[in-house]
Amino acid sequence: MSMNEWLAIGLLIGFFLMLMGGIPVGITLAASGFIFGFMGFGESLFNLLPARIYGVVANYQWLAIPLFVFMGVMLEKSRLAEDLLDVIGHLAGGLRGGMALGIIGVGVLMGATTGIVGATVITLGLLTLPTLLRRGYDPAISCGAICASGTLGQIIPPSLVLILLSDIMQLSVGTLFAAAVLPGLMLAGLYVSWIVVYGMIRPDSMPPVPQAERDAVSRAQLWLRVLKVALPPVALVLSVLGSIIGGVAAPTEAASMGALGSILVVALARRLSLSVLRDVMQTTTRISAMVLFILICSQVFSLAFRGLQGEKLIEDLFAFLPGGINTAIWFLMGLIFVLGFFIEWIEISYIAVPLFLPIFAAAGVDMVWLAMMITVNLQTSFLTPPFGWALFFLRGVAPPGVTTRHIYLGVIPFVGLQILGIVLVFFFPAIATWLPKAIGW
Repeated sequence: MSMNEWLAIGLLIGFFLMLMGGIPVGITLAASGFIFGFMGFGESLFNLLPARIYGVVANYQWLAIPLFVFMGVMLEKSRLAEDLLDVIGHLAGGLRGGMALGIIGVGVLMGATTGIVGATVITLGLLTLPTLLRRGYDPAISCGAICASGTLGQIIPPSLVLILLSDIMQLSVGTLFAAAVLPGLMLAGLYVSWIVVYGMIRPDSMPPVPQAERDAVSRAQLWLRVLKVALPPVALVLSVLGSIIGGVAAPTEAASMGALGSILVVALARRLSLSVLRDVMQTTTRISAMVLFILICSQVFSLAFRGLQGEKLIEDLFAFLPGGINTAIWFLMGLIFVLGFFIEWIEISYIAVPLFLPIFAAAGVDMVWLAMMITVNLQTSFLTPPFGWALFFLRGVAPPGVTTRHIYLGVIPFVGLQILGIVLVFFFPAIATWLPKAIGW
């Protein structure tokens, strides 16, 4: 190997060492890129850096990030989860696990609004876990349902993961949004099926809402509550996603209307105030700044890695793998799965994914299909003990009676369902590619 390829290896090792040392990821990306890039080429390597950074900050599509984040955080303040859980629990009637099914439904809806795993898991944990425990639900299945449904924000559009992957993989945002609909609903369907089956196997673990409580609310009153609680946010999400997928509006335009619509939804729920608006603005600014800072710093890392012939190094590595391109795809899936234990999805997206893209592009791999496998995989790594981030988020807000063991045991079946989801998308690519082709993307 050449000296530059050794430096490329040192770049990767140095990055992970600094990251494990607790240095913020943005600074780690930039520092490792500057140090090893300078060792290889001196300052000449970074003559292109200003143009690359300008290309990032001047990219019109990035305006969608703070707007979608604003929409999600604003709807979170409307206490959507708490109201919907109660309504779905009553709708389920005598079905065991009805409120757990409600959590999956809330997770789908919040995934389509917040797109942020931490926010969804924490919100669901705070608002629904005490209710489930009070109603006699097993702590393990309750924690598993909350963590699994919270990670749906990784794939259900308008996910930030999809927006960033569209830039990395040079795909249309609308195409990825359309491609993610069926895989996201497939995962939710797998969760629902498991909860129904588990309720039959262990009926005492998920009791239904008591008959007396259900009888106290008439059917007409219940459906009126459904319309009042669920219709405004569902209509907002469908209008935003429909306008993007249907080609009526660009993602940035649809996001701006979604942000405005979220204010109206919260105002109609009579929960809008200056303090709520200030809190939403502060949270939106913090999340958006974090994403864009990492995005800019990743340009330093990628420029240095390419300059040091890191892509050729990856190509040589794949030459030793048996089984052709399918083995390479599963190698990437395994790498993303392991990295998900330790680092955030943003870092994985901007470090691991670009390393392998030239290999897959040269082999003619469908990038939309590959993007969906990556996205489902990122969800799986968020759930897997002992390092899954969703587990840490829930542990931080769980009531005293819920132990780490409950959380770990509860998510294991859902991890299995996630892996099944990856396998299904791999063997049946139409799950990811049918809808974009059907609507002409």
